[in-house]
Amino acid sequence: MRQSGSAHRKSINPSAYNALADALAVIHWNKRPFERYVRAMLQHHSELLALLNFSETKRETAGALVDRLRANETRYMDLTLALMLDISEMETFSNLEQQVDRRELVAKAEAAVRELRHWVGKQQELIKEHEEHATTLAKEAENAEASRKFSEAHCELRQRFLALHAASDPHARGTQFEGFINDLFAIYDLEPRASYSLEYEQVDGAFSFDTDHYVLEAKWWKERIGRPLLDIFKSNIERKAKNTLGFYISMSGFTSDALAVYSFSTPFITMDGADFMAVLEERIRLDELIHHKKRHASETGHCYFPVRDILSQSA
Repeated sequence: MRQSGSAHRKSINPSAYNALADALAVIHWNKRPFERYVRAMLQHHSELLALLNFSETKRETAGALVDRLRANETRYMDLTLALMLDISEMETFSNLEQQVDRRELVAKAEAAVRELRHWVGKQQELIKEHEEHATTLAKEAENAEASRKFSEAHCELRQRFLALHAASDPHARGTQFEGFINDLFAIYDLEPRASYSLEYEQVDGAFSFDTDHYVLEAKWWKERIGRPLLDIFKSNIERKAKNTLGFYISMSGFTSDALAVYSFSTPFITMDGADFMAVLEERIRLDELIHHKKRHASETGHCYFPVRDILSQSA
């Protein structure tokens, strides 16, 4: 297990190790619950479990474990401190309470736990580092899991995207494309809205980004989108609220004359098939792509900023 730098420089008091071995041996009377406890605490350290012989006495097994923890203190610092903390906080001993001579056994366990608690109290700096390190590890694990799920979502959407490319029915593909766009925008928390109808107008969708509201138009045609359709889109945007922008998706791209007209002043930005693949292959995040496109439009008035140019600037 990876340690913080300060944990490498400090050591656990030898008496604390002795107290741990003594307490571990007496908090259970029967071997089965003792073994279950040890296995649970060492569940992420199969290499240690493989070296323990649970057919030996509890004291021998506990001693062997603590000896190995102490022999490789840097590696097992977190585990050792976790064991010490867990046992030192014990107030009841259910397995001992079931025995005939429970009073004597519980008293012995309580004394051993008190002794361990005493030494734990002298390790507060190490304990603090351990807790901070455990918090860091938990956060890293949480981030790693979120990243894994994020990548899995992209992989699934990439397969759907490729399947749409192979679809033979243009109408069915268009309907599925709208759902695909919503799912992609949703994993970036862009609050996508499915297509909806207004009087005299059909809107393919909408989403929010950086306090702005975008209306969306999406086409998966063989031909590039020309100026007439962009002019209509521009008019539709201008009838909306002041902070409404447009986002035009054309899988086949746009004609040169259309881009020329909207290269000096534009109320919308554009996205094409190459942009989609870059996002789905995780070469760029969707929100980062939109940010660059919006900034480019604000600075130049141009609606078109292909992903190749964005990535080349970042290289």
